[in-house]
Amino acid sequence: MGDSLLTMVRSLKLRRGRERRGLALAEGVRLVEEALAAGATLRGAAIAPSLEGTPRGAALKAALGTAGVPLLEVSDRDLVALADTEHPQGIVAVLQPRTWTLEDLALGPRGTVLVLDGLQDPGNVGAVLRTAHGLGAAGVVALPGTVELTNPKVLRGAMGSSFRLPAVALTDDALLEWVAGTGASLWVSAADGEPLDGRAGADALALVVGNEGAGVRPALAAAATRRVAIPLAAGAESLNVAVAAGILLWEVLRDR
Repeated sequence: MGDSLLTMVRSLKLRRGRERRGLALAEGVRLVEEALAAGATLRGAAIAPSLEGTPRGAALKAALGTAGVPLLEVSDRDLVALADTEHPQGIVAVLQPRTWTLEDLALGPRGTVLVLDGLQDPGNVGAVLRTAHGLGAAGVVALPGTVELTNPKVLRGAMGSSFRLPAVALTDDALLEWVAGTGASLWVSAADGEPLDGRAGADALALVVGNEGAGVRPALAAAATRRVAIPLAAGAESLNVAVAAGILLWEVLRDR
């Protein structure tokens, strides 16, 4: 098991390895705790002596053993070489992400799905997932050009929300077909949009935020029923996309 787990971890540091195996990596005590609590399937974990340096780490090791997760003990130095971060806290786990489908996006009356159009920064995408989960969005849709949802930095930024919030990757056509089938309104964020103040009577809603630099692509903007914006102070050019997504979601979800 040792060599195969080490080989698996090394391959999962690369996108092609994650895509080929359908697996991902979770590093650090908090993220592995969240994966266990959410019932995620853990295929194995490499652990180092530093994991047991705190009561919380020792408890996690015990919980992994109770759950029957295969454990491979390595040195702290070897674990750092396996990890994506400088301080993996003594553990790197291999997990099998849940495969969410459109059926999991239970939009329902007054529900909102957040759509990511070409968001390329994994830290931002992780923060967006965490925010969408925290504010009660029905789920997230990732369109082409958006960083893969199983990227290690996305998982770390989401802080466990990836294990609980439905998130699917779709093409533009599939998104538009789904929106039409659900009867949802399609809104896009745009610097020149009208100031957003609540849902303005919309029932189910798909809200699109765009690439950090280019914004929402013209084809999607053309299909939207409304272009919305966050009013900014004079001289302010823009907001970080994760911050903007949070403000927009708060506005459309606060009066459900």
